[in-house]
Amino acid sequence: MTKFILYSRSYCHLCGELLQALQNLLADQHHEINVLDVDADPELLACFDERVPVLFGVKQGMPDQELCHYFLDRESVTAFLKA
Repeated sequence: MTKFILYSRSYCHLCGELLQALQNLLADQHHEINVLDVDADPELLACFDERVPVLFGVKQGMPDQELCHYFLDRESVTAFLKA
């Protein structure tokens, strides 16, 4: 199963918009989406602070791949799913 990690924060309107767009794109498919709040982890905050939302794709046996940040890149996500 393909998984996605969305690095986000609770008060970020772009984060909510990217999550909704991703859910809409994946509506007919079964994929896991993990939303991680960067403000809850100092390491994540240091890494992603001003770049949220940041979306990564995760496939078994492959390194996590950054797919987009700020806005959903539908082409990038679709290409990742097909790879």
